[in-house]
Amino acid sequence: MTETSKIRVLIADDHDLLRSGLALFIRSCFDLELVGEATTGDEAIALCERLAPDIIIIDLMMSQTDGITTTRIIHQRCPNTRIIALTNFVHEDLVQSAIQAGAISYLLKNITVDHLADAIRAAYEGKSTLAREAAQALVTATHRLTADNFHLTGRELEVLAMMIKGLTNVEIADRLNISHSTAKKHVSNILAKLQTTSRTQAVAIAVENRLVPARTL
Repeated sequence: MTETSKIRVLIADDHDLLRSGLALFIRSCFDLELVGEATTGDEAIALCERLAPDIIIIDLMMSQTDGITTTRIIHQRCPNTRIIALTNFVHEDLVQSAIQAGAISYLLKNITVDHLADAIRAAYEGKSTLAREAAQALVTATHRLTADNFHLTGRELEVLAMMIKGLTNVEIADRLNISHSTAKKHVSNILAKLQTTSRTQAVAIAVENRLVPARTL
């Protein structure tokens, strides 16, 4: 690979030691060229727009604009730049959010330098690389059931959220301003749809499958 055809890489990470290590590693690769370093999400966006790198390696936990938002903005404004998420975290929601925002790859910071180099080259060719844990998180999230699978109504989801909080039928009725018998009927319908006779198991199923949005809890 000639000097002019090197893969141009931008680093975005607010940890000085890690960023310096990444910079040193990139400079040591014959086919990679370090074109810039960013310490915040906003700086990463600005440098990406100005430098148009082939690849940006971005930490998802940065100050100012967070990594997911930064990824989404860069993907929109710099569609030719491939985004590699590099993080210590592998929560299902974070993995899904990063991929949906436009990251082509999701890697953990314990990756070896050889594997990171391979991931950069693969991203340059439009190929995705996922850490084993990230791939498993996506599989798990894909197979998680949703409220639609259980055919729960909006009112039943409200009642289910209160069941998760530990409210009794009487407390649910008072909270929703409905009769106690109506509240009991809603709970019975929820148990039937979740195919259980236990409130405890119903709550466990709801939590495991995240049937109720976190903001309602």
